[in-house]
Amino acid sequence: MKESSKASTLLTSSSLAVALTLGIAGHAVAQTPSVNVVTDPSFVPFEMLDSETGEMIGFDMDIINEVAERAGFEVNLTTIEFAGIIPAIQTGNQEIAIAGVTITEERAEIVDFSDPYYDSGLRIIVRADNDSVETIEDLEGLSVATRIGSTSYDFLQENLGDSADITPYPGNSDMYMALLGRNVDAAFYDAPNVSYFARTRGEGRTKVVGPLYAGQQYGIVFHKGSEWVEPTNEALASMQEDGTYAEIFEKWFGEAPPSEE
Repeated sequence: MKESSKASTLLTSSSLAVALTLGIAGHAVAQTPSVNVVTDPSFVPFEMLDSETGEMIGFDMDIINEVAERAGFEVNLTTIEFAGIIPAIQTGNQEIAIAGVTITEERAEIVDFSDPYYDSGLRIIVRADNDSVETIEDLEGLSVATRIGSTSYDFLQENLGDSADITPYPGNSDMYMALLGRNVDAAFYDAPNVSYFARTRGEGRTKVVGPLYAGQQYGIVFHKGSEWVEPTNEALASMQEDGTYAEIFEKWFGEAPPSEE
C-alpha cells in the first residue's frame, strides 16, 4: 500500500511538472507579439502575390520574416497601394512597413526608418524600338509614366517640371502597360523594378537606358518612437554578419549583393 501510494504521489508530481512545463511554454508562445506590417501588393521582385499559394512573396517578404524571427515578433501582413503606406504608418494604423521605401529627409520627419537594407536608384525604361532616349534630358517634350507617391515622381518634377508630360500611375503594372501600349514614351522608376520588368514581361519589347539616377537606400518604416527600430537594426546587422542577407539577395536578384568599398 505504501509503494502504491508513493508511486501515485510520484506520478502526480510528474504530471504536475509536465503540466507546468507545458503551461509555461504555452505562455511564452502566447506572449510573442503580433505586429501589423504593411506592404505594397505589386513591387516585384520585392513583394508580389504568389498566384498558387495566395501568399505574398519576394525579397522584402523574406527580409521582414527573418527580421521578425530574430527581433521576436510575428508578422500580421496587410497590403495597400504604395501611396498610402507612409500615411498608414504616420497615423498609427500600421506599425511597420516594408515596400522598397526610399529613406528621405522629408519622410524621416514623420516616420522612423531602420538602417538601410538595400541600395537603389532610378532608371529610364523605353520601348525596344526607341533609340532617341538615353538621358533624363531626352525626356523633355515627351510623355513619361511613373508611380504615384514615389521618389521617381518627385525627381521628375524637380528636373523636368513642365517640360515633360509626367503621368503618375497607381500601380507598376499600369505604368508598364501604358508604356507597352504607346500611351507614354517612357517610364521612370526604381532601378531594380525597372530592370526586373525589362528582363521578364518586357523582354524583347522594352529596354533600360541611361545612367542610374539619384542613388537611394531603402529602409524599413516605423511610426515615430517605435520600440521595434532597435531590434530590427540588430536583426539586420546579424543577417549581414552570418550571410543570411546575402542568401536572400542572391535568391531574388541572381547575384551576390555589391560589396562595400
